[in-house]
Amino acid sequence: MSGYYRERLSARRLERVYAIAPPRVRQYLDAEIDHVLSLMRPGDAVLELGCGYGRVLEPLARKAGFAFGVDTSFESLARGRAALERAGNCAFARMDAVRLGFPDGAFDRVVCIQNGISAFHVDARELLRESVRVTRPGGLALFSSYSDAFWEHRLAWFVLQARAGLVGEIDHERTRDGAIVCTDGFTATTFGAERFAGLVEELGLSARVVEIDSSSVFCEITAGAPAKKGRTP
Repeated sequence: MSGYYRERLSARRLERVYAIAPPRVRQYLDAEIDHVLSLMRPGDAVLELGCGYGRVLEPLARKAGFAFGVDTSFESLARGRAALERAGNCAFARMDAVRLGFPDGAFDRVVCIQNGISAFHVDARELLRESVRVTRPGGLALFSSYSDAFWEHRLAWFVLQARAGLVGEIDHERTRDGAIVCTDGFTATTFGAERFAGLVEELGLSARVVEIDSSSVFCEITAGAPAKKGRTP
């Protein structure tokens, strides 16, 4: 399933996914970026996992000193490079998010939002470990997934994607409990607050888990900090 975004939902088709997003979904998308920006400092070195064609990386680059995006789709990366070439502080590379080719502590912020932790279809433990490895001590690794409160809006957005031929037809009998299932085999699950909290505790990481905009659950991991439990409503 990790190849779905590489082979079917890449570049122009991925752009179309966001172009048809209803107003409430666009609010959610903007809220995620705004939240990440609020946790960045001017001049930060930022890595985005699953950067696609640079939708998120572009606003982050305006605040960052340097922004690096990695993805598995050559087509999306090429589109991102072309779109952000003039920014002058962006780079792109094809790379697996659980096997990053960077030294330890290379970035101030590592960003994996809009449900990448589920959409990548990789081992979540390995994803968090590798992300924290390349985050400098005291820096942040940021992950997000969907809030349960956003379910109806999320499902409506996927229905629009299916009607546009971007994903398979929704299998309504199997689509429930935060999981969207399509007849072509595509599945989109979520990572809730309890699951985030349990995972960071298991890995001995220090993190805050917080819901924003009644649409996203963010897990904000501080690299190198003593493990502790922290959650805000």
